[in-house]
Amino acid sequence: MSALTYETVARAAQQGGSVYFAVLFLGCLVYALWPRNREAFNRLARVPLEQEDDDVPA
Repeated sequence: MSALTYETVARAAQQGGSVYFAVLFLGCLVYALWPRNREAFNRLARVPLEQEDDDVPA
């Protein structure tokens, strides 16, 4: 059995972080592209164009 060195722990943490990020990214991508959410995202994309300019000084 080999000793736990800093390099071993650092490598494991980097690989674990990469896997965690990939899973999180893929989860967000699936959520964003899920057909049931399409209408909500399309509606939210139009919000800045539909708001009135009451807050903008003349």
